[in-house]
Amino acid sequence: MKNSVDFSGRPFHFIGIGGIGMSALAYVLAKRQLPVSGSDLRPNHITCKLESIGIHIFAKQEASNLEFFRPTVNGNQEVLSAEDEVPNLKLAQLPQVICSTAINTNNLEYKAALELGCPIFHRSDVLAALIAQYYSIAVAGTHGKTTTSSMIGYMLLQAGLDPTILVGGEVNAWEGNARLGQSRYLVAEVDESDGSLVKHAPEIGAITNIELDHPDHYNNLEEVVQIFQTFAEGCKTLVGSIDCATVRDRFQPTISYSLYQDTGADYTVTNTDYRADGTTALVWERGKALGVLKLRLLSRHNLSNALAAVAVGRLLGLEFGEIAKGLAAFEGARRRFEFRGEVDGITFIDDYAHHPSEIRATLAAARLQARPGQRIVAIFQPHRYSRTQAFFEEFAQSFTNADAVILTDIYSAGEANLGQVSGEQLAQEVAKHHPQVNYQANLALMCDFLQENLRPGDLALFLGAGNLNQVIPELIARLRQLATATS
Repeated sequence: MKNSVDFSGRPFHFIGIGGIGMSALAYVLAKRQLPVSGSDLRPNHITCKLESIGIHIFAKQEASNLEFFRPTVNGNQEVLSAEDEVPNLKLAQLPQVICSTAINTNNLEYKAALELGCPIFHRSDVLAALIAQYYSIAVAGTHGKTTTSSMIGYMLLQAGLDPTILVGGEVNAWEGNARLGQSRYLVAEVDESDGSLVKHAPEIGAITNIELDHPDHYNNLEEVVQIFQTFAEGCKTLVGSIDCATVRDRFQPTISYSLYQDTGADYTVTNTDYRADGTTALVWERGKALGVLKLRLLSRHNLSNALAAVAVGRLLGLEFGEIAKGLAAFEGARRRFEFRGEVDGITFIDDYAHHPSEIRATLAAARLQARPGQRIVAIFQPHRYSRTQAFFEEFAQSFTNADAVILTDIYSAGEANLGQVSGEQLAQEVAKHHPQVNYQANLALMCDFLQENLRPGDLALFLGAGNLNQVIPELIARLRQLATATS
């Protein structure tokens, strides 16, 4: 079906505008001088930023939010349906209502939009329509897509190509999760979590890897593969990592990349050096040495992400020197091994890792960075009951690079608790594979426990996609107060 999202001036209204994907779209549309409004139950720094550029945000998700858009008859608001034939009915002013998968059909604001006859779109419909308007690079994958899309966007920005960027994380270089450029290029992170990946048909698509990560939506890996295959068919050029067995065996990337030269990939590396202050490697393009790549980011997974960016940059005609210069300056996206502070010798790191593979990769990076004798304390909040249950044993064996593990209860992300799995049960399972595991039932108890048990010199690594990182500023403040009181 042809996408009918209207960018000619018709208003957009986002239900749940503060979400990371919704807010990026709202930002770009508002910067394009389109009328944008939205609602969210929890104001945050993202909604404040949107308000600062002129977006009106309602603090509740109520039917009355849409009263503003009711059509007028002879200058007076009337309660009318979209089918009513009234001469002066300004139907063009009814907003296009944008929802994410998190908004269900019982939402009062959503019901009001239906009653008014507003066109209603999923956020992926808006992203797909934007992708179709530009020379677009869309990055997909179970892991690494935020970092990879951010790397590509930053590389193009540094090369003077002025891209429009929409990613699933915040990046200091453009002070958020989106920027509006003036060129024909758009870089976007595209998501497989709800199946909407199939809507996107970019000029260049990249697949970093494929695993089952959303058992709430998919029954098995094969269903995930089918979604990615449809996406791949819609890409004019497909860039893919053949270090992922699923990508290697089930796809035929136009351009391939790998951390291993003997794979025969188009882009490979040798002379790799993984250090506490970054990563270096010699990059090869189809058997020819391009030069040395230096990254501030740690570990193998980020070198792989960078290699995807190299492949895209070369496809766009950039010289390797331009690519290397841009990637060398990239500091990473927030919540991707993000340094949050240091108190009393304790280093606080915030990371979005919420899948067993991501936890292993992040802890491997932490081990690289850890000083001799430094204790790595992994503090984990499981995300979703469905994911915790589906990967119960994999989670239990993911913490081998941590010296101590502390878990709290599961962040539901809107899922119902059916009583089949809990954070305490997961802690008990982790304890079968790890000698030092502790469970704290909620964030308040977690904060108290960490205040008492973290030691000078620790690397405290907060892991999860929920709200665990809210503990960090409070904990830092408490420890600073204690340090001041005892000094």
